[in-house]
Amino acid sequence: MSYNILILGSGGREHALAWKTAQSPQCQQLYIAPGNAGTSEVAINLELDILDFDSIRKSVDRLEIDYLIVGPEAPLVHGIYDYFMDHTVKVIGPSQAAATLEGSKSFANAFMAEFNIPTAASHDFTSQTVEDAINHIDKINGKIVLKADGLAAGKGVLILDDKEEAKKEIQDMLSGKFGDASKTVVVEEFLDGLEFSVFVATDGQSYTLLPVAKDYKRIGEGDTGLNTGGMGAISPVPFVDKVMMDKVKSRIIEPTILGLQKRKLDYKGFIFIGLIRVGNEPYVIEYNCRLGDPETEVIIPRISSDLMDIITGIYSGNLSDIKVDIDPQSAATIMLVSKGYPEAYEKGKEIIIDKQASSSLFFHSGTKVSNYDILTNGGRVMAVTSFGNDHQKAVNRSLKNISQVYFEGMTYRSDIGFDL
Repeated sequence: MSYNILILGSGGREHALAWKTAQSPQCQQLYIAPGNAGTSEVAINLELDILDFDSIRKSVDRLEIDYLIVGPEAPLVHGIYDYFMDHTVKVIGPSQAAATLEGSKSFANAFMAEFNIPTAASHDFTSQTVEDAINHIDKINGKIVLKADGLAAGKGVLILDDKEEAKKEIQDMLSGKFGDASKTVVVEEFLDGLEFSVFVATDGQSYTLLPVAKDYKRIGEGDTGLNTGGMGAISPVPFVDKVMMDKVKSRIIEPTILGLQKRKLDYKGFIFIGLIRVGNEPYVIEYNCRLGDPETEVIIPRISSDLMDIITGIYSGNLSDIKVDIDPQSAATIMLVSKGYPEAYEKGKEIIIDKQASSSLFFHSGTKVSNYDILTNGGRVMAVTSFGNDHQKAVNRSLKNISQVYFEGMTYRSDIGFDL
């Protein structure tokens, strides 16, 4: 059987999903909204606002869409799954209530406490409890972690060494530094260890594992400078062995699925669990209610079986029986970004790409077509993904093939995987 599929989103994650979905014999026609210059090579781009559910519904009806795959978090947190509850289209993503696992750090922390899922100790503060927050910071020994409770485009987390700076930052956050996202600020215990990301597809009852990845969020070499949406990623992760994954499954994934059931939270989609290894124990840093970016650009190419088997399995009730074939090679992706990112940057720079006989995959993130030219249209512009016998060989191949891309002010990190 073949299906008409619509993917929502415009980034590298959506390009990777579209690239893989288009290869499936189960894909009859693939659309993406709004897409980018790269997605137009594998799908039909639609000019739609991802939060205009009425317009999306009209396109779903007109194009007879069978599956609606939601890439970014905003439509999920705003309730697109619930909006289509009375429709025949199958939405890949959780209900609005379940998406609160990503939409609110406070909600996620309470969920983990209820179901004994290991995470950092935390306290919540609002503009009415600023003095309490300052007093709490005074009592902390070591680094201070401040998190905007809501969605802040991957930039709402601060890790600070200086108490006075932390006090100033929490006041700025509670005064609207991240808009409504920081009406509540979560102050967390700092966990010292190595981070990694686990991805599962679930129908709310059973689940299947996707490849594990590790991403690098800081703008500068050696994990320095400001947090970004992600500067690169590798998969698999050398320190995540079977013993660690057994702990992740029994202590984190399975209690999470059980918690969704007990709270009666509808969940038919992907869960991205951001983890940290402290000693030899896994702790949850955050939940995301969709796949990550740029992790998608490194894990999707490693899936050698049909992605549509997973997508259809989310609704067919046999998800746990689906075998996901994983390429044993390592993959690495390096993000090319605009000069100035993650702060002020210019758009509209012409991109020159020479992909002839390339041994890398080029996933567009912030790009658009204008008068037949490909232009930059975001802070993160393109992900260059490569395979190798180990993560360093994969990184080196991506670094070599970056020379096939040029735009004014192009910036990237050359040290992805440096800490492994």
